[in-house]
Amino acid sequence: MRTAVFSTKPYDRRFLDRANADLGHELVYFEPRLSEETAPLAEGYPAVCAFVNDALHRPVLETLSRGGTKVVALRCAGFNHVDLRAAEALGIRVVRVPAYSPHAVAEHTLALILALNRRLHRAYNRVREGNFNLDGLLGFDLRGKTAGVVGTGRIGEAVIRILSGIGCTVLAHDPFPNEACEALGARYVSIDELFAESDIITLHCPLTPDTWHLIDERAISVMKPGVMLVNTSRGEIVDTKAVIEGLKSETIGHLALDVYEEEGDLFFRDLSDRVLSDDVFARLLTFPNVIITGHQAFFTREAMENIARTTLGNLSELDATGRCQNTVSADVVTAPTA
Repeated sequence: MRTAVFSTKPYDRRFLDRANADLGHELVYFEPRLSEETAPLAEGYPAVCAFVNDALHRPVLETLSRGGTKVVALRCAGFNHVDLRAAEALGIRVVRVPAYSPHAVAEHTLALILALNRRLHRAYNRVREGNFNLDGLLGFDLRGKTAGVVGTGRIGEAVIRILSGIGCTVLAHDPFPNEACEALGARYVSIDELFAESDIITLHCPLTPDTWHLIDERAISVMKPGVMLVNTSRGEIVDTKAVIEGLKSETIGHLALDVYEEEGDLFFRDLSDRVLSDDVFARLLTFPNVIITGHQAFFTREAMENIARTTLGNLSELDATGRCQNTVSADVVTAPTA
């Protein structure tokens, strides 16, 4: 299938080309993000392949439809950036990669927790400057602490498996309880109980109308003083301005973000020679107890191989049968978390 692939980096091309070797799709790569301005580039392509920060709202989908696009192949699990109702009305099939490597995200979550707790980012810089003082680097044992996991799909389950192995008491919240998580010892509680009782809160839920700004001023007011908050799910789940106030009041003692609600203009680009125009993001960077990574939790060799293989497999399945098991429709927005 002739496919316009947007938001491509050299590593995307490498993994997609390798996966395509025996499939024969015609892949044409475009470096820019998919947007209203770049959507005309896809004219004449039956399929478009999009990533997590590509815009797929109605105006973009209408442009794609006029150009002959019938399939949007997402090379990600999340689909909150797609107007699924508009796609359905326009006759555009949306397919995704439901599970590329939950272990990749779960392990990155653990890396962030450990780095924050033991101040590895600060220790690294000190040693390089010849400063071997331990003041300000005091951490705590994770064993015996209470960890709250919001969202217990495949990624949340993998996180619970890791935290349980370390010796944490695990609380969980999800409208669709996962028996495997209960078997690991996680106890499902209300969201407010999780906020109030957890020493560490880690977010693994999808972005829906119910989870937009789930972490807001009210939620933070319920949390333990000094709580550690980690978000590797979707940026809009966290109200960043409220979190900044939580850091200033020291209710939030540690913060790790792999996603950011306005990341579309920042992440996956080299902006090292520019002044950041996002004042909120710039403020986050001033806190010594904050670690931010640029949406890299998914970024392992195994995950990239799975993403490429599943994305192109979806196209092949559509080519061969007109159907795809990984199709996303407008009625799945309240489905269990991935």
